[in-house]
Amino acid sequence: MSFAQLKTTQKAVIKTPTVQCSMCKDKIELFLSRQYGVSAVKVDYKKKNTTVTWLTDRTNIEIIKAGIANAGYDADDVAADEKAYKRLPACCKKPAEIKDKSSN
Repeated sequence: MSFAQLKTTQKAVIKTPTVQCSMCKDKIELFLSRQYGVSAVKVDYKKKNTTVTWLTDRTNIEIIKAGIANAGYDADDVAADEKAYKRLPACCKKPAEIKDKSSN
């Protein structure tokens, strides 16, 4: 086996504090599983984190965080895309925000 054939993977746990439910979990897992270079993804919405494994020659942690943000969720230091967040179902939004809107 040559060095060119070795695939290097990396694994990280990303804080995803805005995940609220199993729908959030499913959305992020589906979104990231389609991202180039991602080999595994597992969201724990109770612990509010996402564990991702990826091929280092195909993607990196910053691209993965951007993917989570583009799905509408915060990822560590990367804020959720505002338009994507607004499209999320009510159950996937922060509880305080839902209360604020219902009192208007």
